[in-house]
Amino acid sequence: MADRVYPTAKPNPQPPASTGAVPPPPAFPATKSQMYQRPMYRPPAPSKSRRRSRGSCCRCLCCWVVIVIILLILLAAIAGAIFYVLYRPHRPTFTVSSIQLSKFNVSSSNLLTSSLDLSIVARNPNKKLVFLYDDFTVSMTSNGADVGDGSIPGFRHDAKNTTILKLTAGVSGQSVDPSVVSDLKKSTVPLALDLETKAGVKVGGLKTKKVGIKVHCEGFQASAPAKGKPGLAATPDAVCQVKLRVKIWKWTF
Repeated sequence: MADRVYPTAKPNPQPPASTGAVPPPPAFPATKSQMYQRPMYRPPAPSKSRRRSRGSCCRCLCCWVVIVIILLILLAAIAGAIFYVLYRPHRPTFTVSSIQLSKFNVSSSNLLTSSLDLSIVARNPNKKLVFLYDDFTVSMTSNGADVGDGSIPGFRHDAKNTTILKLTAGVSGQSVDPSVVSDLKKSTVPLALDLETKAGVKVGGLKTKKVGIKVHCEGFQASAPAKGKPGLAATPDAVCQVKLRVKIWKWTF
């Protein structure tokens, strides 16, 4: 019986003959960061022609705005010139015609009690303009110290009209600065008057918006009362300054 010979190991397969090609690298599974990583999106830059068109539009709009503003200013100036030529507007005038101190006493504790009788002449020099006044607030001062407060009811001031305004102003127990007490105890007291109101103008059937007006009078004196008798009435004929008070946002001019 013939013996069988079994090989101890399988023969190693021989690699194929070299063809000169490089084998591809082994493929590895992609990581999560590589799987979800995308290139950043960058919008395309606007073209030069689009930039030029936008810039020209902005310049054109600014030019039109400037032209419109200049036209409005010119129209307002023309309208103001026509109004001035037709109506020749003038400010009203105010004059302190009479003043009398019926009571004026400063106590030892520098407290003032006073009563002043005033007559003010208001004139409207215009031929076609009518002034419409709100109520006036009246303040009398002497060297900066408040010596009298009062009010005057508003009224209609017709063209070429003269109106006499009468009022009584005073204070009771008003504290005054010790530095001015000696001046208030003299035989004559220097005074200044301030009136504040709002006034509008009426031309025919048209009315303007009311603006602030301040009237300031100074440089006149009144004799102080003596032995319980009122002081002599003075006729200073002090001409007052009339100023417009125009408010722009938070500032008043």
